[in-house]
Amino acid sequence: MSTSESFNYIVEQFADLQLLRYRVDGFEKLSLKQKKLIYFLSQAALEGRDILFDQNGKYNLQIRKLLEAVYVSYSGDRNSSDFQGLEVYLKRVWFSSGIYHHYACDKFVPAFSPEFLRECIAQVDVAGLPLKDGESVQDMCDKLFPVIFDPKVMPKRVNQADGEDLVITSAANYYEGVTQDEAEKFYMIQKLASGPHPVMYGMNSRLVQKDGVIQEEVWKVDGMYGEAIEKIIYWLEKAKSVAENEAQCEVIRLLIDFYRTGDLKTFDTYSIAWLKDTESKVDFVNGFIESYGDPLGMKASWESIVNFKDEEATHRTEVISQHAQWFEDHSPVSLAFKKGVVRGVSAKVITAAMLGGDLYPSSAIGINLPNSNWIRSLHGSKSVTIGNLTDAYNKAAKGNGFREEFVYSQEEKDLLEKYADITGDLHTDLHECVGHGSGKLLPGVDPDALKAYGSTIEEARADLFGLYYLPDEKLVELGLTPDEEAYKAEYYAYMMNGLLTQMVRIEPGCDLEEAHMRNRQLIARWVLENGKSMNIVELVKKDGKTYVKINDYLQLRGLFAVLLSEIQRIKSEGDYEAARALVEKYAVKLDAELHEEILSRYRSLHLAPYKGFVNPVYCLQYDTEGRIVDVKLDYTEGYTEQMLRYGRDYSNLTI
Repeated sequence: MSTSESFNYIVEQFADLQLLRYRVDGFEKLSLKQKKLIYFLSQAALEGRDILFDQNGKYNLQIRKLLEAVYVSYSGDRNSSDFQGLEVYLKRVWFSSGIYHHYACDKFVPAFSPEFLRECIAQVDVAGLPLKDGESVQDMCDKLFPVIFDPKVMPKRVNQADGEDLVITSAANYYEGVTQDEAEKFYMIQKLASGPHPVMYGMNSRLVQKDGVIQEEVWKVDGMYGEAIEKIIYWLEKAKSVAENEAQCEVIRLLIDFYRTGDLKTFDTYSIAWLKDTESKVDFVNGFIESYGDPLGMKASWESIVNFKDEEATHRTEVISQHAQWFEDHSPVSLAFKKGVVRGVSAKVITAAMLGGDLYPSSAIGINLPNSNWIRSLHGSKSVTIGNLTDAYNKAAKGNGFREEFVYSQEEKDLLEKYADITGDLHTDLHECVGHGSGKLLPGVDPDALKAYGSTIEEARADLFGLYYLPDEKLVELGLTPDEEAYKAEYYAYMMNGLLTQMVRIEPGCDLEEAHMRNRQLIARWVLENGKSMNIVELVKKDGKTYVKINDYLQLRGLFAVLLSEIQRIKSEGDYEAARALVEKYAVKLDAELHEEILSRYRSLHLAPYKGFVNPVYCLQYDTEGRIVDVKLDYTEGYTEQMLRYGRDYSNLTI
């Protein structure tokens, strides 16, 4: 496995999922101290696994542990349709950290019967079943079976349907006994009393009503999720002992302090220290970060990534961040919404060494943090592009027939073959480095003013920022693109995805729910409609199949500029009604006939629309006196093997 050619990127495929491996090139060249740091941080990245399962639904942990007990102890025919259906269901539960699709948020439909599951449970020693205190096997089944099998019980993890109570109708475990209106009022009172540097209220807690009083259950050492957080802290303390420098040591100390206290001001202090540490080669994210899993966009799911800087590839992102002010000054948005001074934008390409929580098995390929608006405004942000994950996606997709099926003509195929890897990475860099960090809120605008539409609008804003700049001659001048034609590859790929191919991820009859998918369709559909009179982009039929055809790439850039200007206005002014109108009109509904055509064509390729990763295993090497002398990488662990091991070794929360 010393070369890319001999490395097997593909692990397995089932349902709509494909599992890949990623290479951690360069790890062997790190110092022993850096290797130990990565190992300790990687352990911390795995100890919070149960937190995400519980956040995604209050029955997820018990269901996962029940299915694992059944899977391990089953003595019947493992080739039977019922058992194979249960096996795929369990694999999907592992992948999505719960019983809901990781992207679409719909509850999985089991391909096995309740009767079969009861028979399986009867074969398991009662001592091996995940029973709550005082709970009988029958009690457990009566509670869990409707959750697993009844499509009407808790059907969606995150509901975004306009006009419904998003809290009551979402199964995510962030609220209990409160309505959307009550939750919004609870946090609005706190926001009204805050100063110029507001914390991200509600970020690290569950909001519940007990004895008629609405209160927060805070995620901290002596609070909710305390058992897992103590394990995370144990490994963070070890990581602190081998930190690369004082700045990194202080980052880890502040994170530990936040985990102990749950204090959101401490989290802001930690975030500032983290983004200012640009000298350390090894870096990490560990904590409650992104709010896509909360229907109100406030409460943060637990995630972690451990990484180190790819020095050679980072040159690209450093060039972008060094010119962040130029990008801000020349964007097509109103001057009133631009930052006068862009502060502290740092960017790098990283090599992922371990994925955890909401970044595992499915992961982002770019990250821009922190999420606090005031910290971004005063202190800046840190952006990363995860190079080895993108590389694994690209290597695994070579020759799979996708482009041959969906790309309009040889001209576009040639463009994609020549430029797509370059411009795809560059769009991610622009999105993360300068897109999310661009623009400003007007004074007094609540960062959460767009409510359920906030995430879609923000992702659209960052995407449009990158799309607008890709054709700019400045990028050729800076050496970021090879020539003035390269941008067309990303323009074509983006429009094809937004108008057609991302539909393969959605079941027939369903709407788009996930913020990134909504963002891409919003942009593509808006451009299609608003460029129709000039025939800038069109959907054309060829041999009975629908394709995207771009007739004027430069005018397409002009449309991106117009939409970027409007979306920045919506964000800056907190214009909820305009956000709602834009998202509901362009981003939610699918053309049923076109959807079925795309699904049919995709099925013929026998591909999986979603990808995720199996982590490498880090093996400590000791000398005769028990001292760590090296850390070795092992890429041979399978998906089921890894998930069962994680279930044994990192199961830190009681059900």
